[in-house]
Amino acid sequence: MMPLTPSPKAILNSLCKEFLSVNVSAILYLMNYEKYGRSTASAQYFLQLAGYLGIPVIAWNADNSGLERRASQSSLQLQLAPSLEHQTAAMLSILERYKWHQFSIVTSQIAGHDDFIQAVRERITEMQDRFKFTILNAVLYTKASDLVTLVNSESRVMLLYCTREEAIHILNHARELKITGENYVWVAAQSVIATGTPPTQFPVGMLGVHFDTSSTSLVTEITTAIKVYAYGVEDFVNDPRNANLSLNTKLSCEGAGLGDSRWETGDRFYKYLRNVSVENDMGKPNVEFTADGVLKAAELKIMNLRPGNNKQMMVWEEIGVWKSWEGEGLDIKDIVWPGNSHTPPQGVPEKFHLKITFLEEPPYVQLAPPDPVTVKCNMNRGVLCRVAREQDVAEMDQFSAHRNSSFYQCCSGFCIDLLEKFAEELGFTYELVRVEDGKWGTFENGRWNGLVADLINRKTDMVMTSLMINSEREGVVDFTVPFMETGIAIAVAKRTGIISPTAFLEPFDTASWMLVGVVAIQAATFTIFLFEWLSPAGFDMKVKVATANRCLEGVLSADGLVVLQVTPAANHRFSLFRTYWLVWAVLFQAAVHVDSPRGFTSKFMTNMWAMFAVVFLAIYTANLAAFMITREEFHEFTGVDDSRLSKPYSHKPMFKFGTTPYSHTDSTIKRYFVEMHAYMRNFNRTSVQEGIAAVNSGELDAFIYDGTVLDYLVAQDEDCRLLTVGSWYAKTGYGLAFSRNSKYVQMFNKRLLDFRENGDLERLRRYWMTGTCKPGKQEHKTSDPLALEQFLSAFLLLMSGVLLAAILLFFEHIYFKYIRVKCAKTDQGGCCALLSLSMGKSLTFRGAVFEAQDILRHHRCKDPICDTNLWKTRHELDLTRLRVLQLERSLDAHGIKPPARHINAPHAGVLMHHRDMTRNHVFTNEFGSRCYRPDEREVQEMETVL
Repeated sequence: MMPLTPSPKAILNSLCKEFLSVNVSAILYLMNYEKYGRSTASAQYFLQLAGYLGIPVIAWNADNSGLERRASQSSLQLQLAPSLEHQTAAMLSILERYKWHQFSIVTSQIAGHDDFIQAVRERITEMQDRFKFTILNAVLYTKASDLVTLVNSESRVMLLYCTREEAIHILNHARELKITGENYVWVAAQSVIATGTPPTQFPVGMLGVHFDTSSTSLVTEITTAIKVYAYGVEDFVNDPRNANLSLNTKLSCEGAGLGDSRWETGDRFYKYLRNVSVENDMGKPNVEFTADGVLKAAELKIMNLRPGNNKQMMVWEEIGVWKSWEGEGLDIKDIVWPGNSHTPPQGVPEKFHLKITFLEEPPYVQLAPPDPVTVKCNMNRGVLCRVAREQDVAEMDQFSAHRNSSFYQCCSGFCIDLLEKFAEELGFTYELVRVEDGKWGTFENGRWNGLVADLINRKTDMVMTSLMINSEREGVVDFTVPFMETGIAIAVAKRTGIISPTAFLEPFDTASWMLVGVVAIQAATFTIFLFEWLSPAGFDMKVKVATANRCLEGVLSADGLVVLQVTPAANHRFSLFRTYWLVWAVLFQAAVHVDSPRGFTSKFMTNMWAMFAVVFLAIYTANLAAFMITREEFHEFTGVDDSRLSKPYSHKPMFKFGTTPYSHTDSTIKRYFVEMHAYMRNFNRTSVQEGIAAVNSGELDAFIYDGTVLDYLVAQDEDCRLLTVGSWYAKTGYGLAFSRNSKYVQMFNKRLLDFRENGDLERLRRYWMTGTCKPGKQEHKTSDPLALEQFLSAFLLLMSGVLLAAILLFFEHIYFKYIRVKCAKTDQGGCCALLSLSMGKSLTFRGAVFEAQDILRHHRCKDPICDTNLWKTRHELDLTRLRVLQLERSLDAHGIKPPARHINAPHAGVLMHHRDMTRNHVFTNEFGSRCYRPDEREVQEMETVL
């Protein structure tokens, strides 16, 4: 052990000559000196030099016990004295015992003051699972004004770390600021208590932590230090791995060549010293060290400053012991508390009373009548609040007033729950009063009204409701930080619309429909028809004309002869239009009669078209359901600055919209949208609920108000017909409002930030902003019967078809009246039949006759009565023909020759014989085929039938 001199040069010379010259392997640094000043810096310098040289230090220094955190970073030090961590743990144990959750830290510029604050923070982190602490302030004292922060703080418990002399000045100034009274507790560290008589500036009831620094204790610690060194040397020497190592340092300060500048074995030897375990007194654990060289088990005394036997003298009296190795750790006897009280302070500010003004607005503040029996508010109904004027309530007794719902009601909501948390944390009582004029606070006719006016006139201490922060209000009152963000939003209602008239076309876009209608259908039609035309087994016109049997059709020429013509086979039933009919029937899977092609190629192409139709219909049907549903329509405004709102007269018809007068929304629109404000004045509503009801009923197209309030009301709509549209305008927030320069602003700000950080605000928001609108109710509504307008598109499609059919009927009459005659003269070869068989047959009467004959030829009766009637009819027809023949012969007998019925053919010599009316009306032509030829009268009869 060596005395230290304040000169750095002397310290270095002493280290070189008195320590290094004798090859020391460890330094025992023990002292009970508690005078903080230059000696502190000297000790720190000496310990750092030892660390640079690699020499382990076994220390027990009362005044430098706070330096081990810093010294351990560059030195090899073992600290036998209770560390700074032990002191902070003991101080926080006192706070935990008396349930003091919040406190402040006051330090001077004493060596290790940063380490003290850091140690407190680390200990709080370790204890956060079982006890929650909050550091309200950390004051570094340099002048008296630094303590003013504590005056405005909620802190009533202070942890003090400084020298004894500095503590005298700090506590003297604290007494002047009245923060050492019976409601304030000061807990001091070892450096403040020290030894000797306590100064008179120290307040009664002060607490502190202390360990024995007497000479007797010092001698005991010297013995412990020697044991630590001896056990370390023994362990080092007994380790076979150290056989080639020596504890001879061989260090020199004279330069290179005379010795090493750092003992390399020192780090290794330090580990053996740190791992020793030395027996301690009875009942105490062995002396052991942590990885940082700090004592594992420490014991500290809890001291209490109280009057001594001489009432004028103050003494530090031991009232308990803190033991780090015990679970509870703290054992305290009776304490004399500040102000000579025998009960501990609350550790929080004393209760104060606030008059709080509000204005109801769900979900922030909502009103409900109290219980008629108990005249109290249930748990879910909040707290009792006055809604009548003070002079009206003063005329009645309190019990009667509480029973009258026009005087008192129950207030609940987001703001009330938040107010309850404030009251619990800050410890105040309050009275809730509704603003008398029922206005939010706007500047009208040169003066403020509503909530803001009450604050300006100091009729209330605080406004707690959904009061929006804006620049005008901030100019006359003080706001806290916002507890909820908001802006001006728009609420509209959904309207059940009809299905779009073109809903059946919407599964595909225009390009897809054009591709199907213009390309796919046309390509398939012409391809099938072309393949049928070119197929050998199909309708090849060239082959059929050359090889097919033809009937000789007689047409009377100008010279009275019948001219023969060759036409396409009458039994062919395929044309371009019928190809279109086939393609459309296959595409829509219509159950109608169609004529199939004959050729194999055209049949294959028809099957390919059928495969395309299957895929097309599957896709179309799957997507059609999504479009054939009722659509909900609403006015999708982009925001308050939407031209349909900001310039209401520019849109026809004009929209009906409004807000509530004398609100933030109303004043904002009045300032920035003058025309809009003047227009909507006729549609304003006195309350938000009225405005929402007007939107729901259709009286208003939109309602403009605070975004969060509208979101809540939209969520409360059971029919889910309401929604907010557009972006928020003039974004701001809700804040607590106070009179100018109110002393409460800072404490409420502090708590609001804490609530936001720990999630309390978010939990309140989720609880109160949740609505009852549930998708399940909408699903139930979809099972209601469909109204006519919900499938109007089907009727529109049918009506369009009827109109198109009427137009086609008109064109059909035009064709038969004007166009058919011209086509009959020009279409001698029957080419129109290729386009449409019906059209080709309509051009010649022969075609119509052949069709009628075909019908008659293939007619079969289904019962005997029909056969009998048919035989009778044919018999009557034969008799009629015989009678006609007799009449012709009578005419011939009287010299009247009936006109001969002949047919003239291009081949001369062809004679047409008269028909035998008793036989079938057939004859054999030159090609060998039997053809039926009706006479002119028979043709007329058939025409009548057709």
